[in-house]
Amino acid sequence: MEALLRQRYDSALSAIAQASEGRYEPPRIIAVTKTHAVEEILPLSSLGITEIGENRVQEIVEKWPDLKEKFRFHCIGRLQTNKVKYIIDKVCLIQSLDRMNLALEIDRQAQKAGVVMPVLIQVSPAGEEQKGGMLPEEVRPFLREVSRMPGLRVQGLMAVMPNTQEQDYLAGLFRDMRTLFEQLRDEAIPGVVMQELSMGMSGDYVLAARHGATMVRLGSALLGPRDYSK
Repeated sequence: MEALLRQRYDSALSAIAQASEGRYEPPRIIAVTKTHAVEEILPLSSLGITEIGENRVQEIVEKWPDLKEKFRFHCIGRLQTNKVKYIIDKVCLIQSLDRMNLALEIDRQAQKAGVVMPVLIQVSPAGEEQKGGMLPEEVRPFLREVSRMPGLRVQGLMAVMPNTQEQDYLAGLFRDMRTLFEQLRDEAIPGVVMQELSMGMSGDYVLAARHGATMVRLGSALLGPRDYSK
């Protein structure tokens, strides 16, 4: 199992390096570990992976005690406001900030815990409401509001792309996300550090690397298909 894991990891690293083509720094890999057991996740540390992404609060809470010494947790799934309190002391980054009431609750819980929570603004490049995320034109005014909240710190953008095989269409969306990221970075909004662009998953991470992602979120490409019968 570990040999297969290393083979997949090396293959992903090679593909990312080639896709970046020297134009961008190759993105780092965030291992998406949802539905995978602790014993399946632990071998990732031998590859040098230190960051894992979980979609569900319940899984973060359950796995954190066994994995906290080796990994930093990212919350990458849509987050309900009433569950923020359970992960505020367990995650290093919330990638899925996409609405004001969630920003207010993260700010409240972070101040209560005495921390500043790094967050990414989730953008929906194709306007898919079911996946969460705001429209690109909504990001600037939202940023100016949340940048004044002392309990959180915006560090970049996150995007979930549509499930399509139309490579030219996807490439355009990735390119638009990189453009938005660079524009916001150059605007230097006070309280915002635009340093992370999280985009690309197992089916499209090579394209994401080609268009300037700083992190890609790999699940099945790294750990293999998920077992939904568990």
